[in-house]
Amino acid sequence: MSDGNSRIEQFRQMAEADPDNELGHFSLGRAYYDAGMMREAIASLKRALEINANLGRAYHLLGEAQLRLNERTEAIETLTQGVKVAAARGEALARQEMERLLKDLGAPVPEVQGGASAQTQVGEGEVLCSRCGQVGRKLAKPPFRNRLGQAIYEKVCSDCWREWIGMGTKVINELRLPMHEPEAQRIYDKHMLEFLNLPAEE
Repeated sequence: MSDGNSRIEQFRQMAEADPDNELGHFSLGRAYYDAGMMREAIASLKRALEINANLGRAYHLLGEAQLRLNERTEAIETLTQGVKVAAARGEALARQEMERLLKDLGAPVPEVQGGASAQTQVGEGEVLCSRCGQVGRKLAKPPFRNRLGQAIYEKVCSDCWREWIGMGTKVINELRLPMHEPEAQRIYDKHMLEFLNLPAEE
């Protein structure tokens, strides 16, 4: 079984084991996209957005897949909504990429306000969460002693972090990750960033 097919099978099992696992459906959609299976990618990405409509990167990838199938009208609708979601959540990179695609298509780019952080009051001990988009209770301390731990501390609420702990266990079990290996840790971290809606460069 090729590496691409192996990834598809792993993520399919993850999505089937937990049908409401947005990360499983998003990862499966991306694996299908990478394998050139656009119809399957579209179905999985739409399911991920049904579960969580705040996934800016899912709109971007879905729009790309629709364009690969020459579904121009559908892609414009997807990207337009994606720009609005990304802007509301302060996801600058995803927003810029989708705006560029809309301009390339000759489609209007929606006028949106600045990021959510410019509009929302965040009190002491609170954080505007990158995952849920709401102001929530901050973690007591960074979960790791590195830049990633600090980014999570500054951008993820305690409730969403607790959700990731449960989801992270599923990722390890479903993908059979040997966490003592650097590559397994890299895969785990990638899924964590996607679940928490944090940019990879963090």
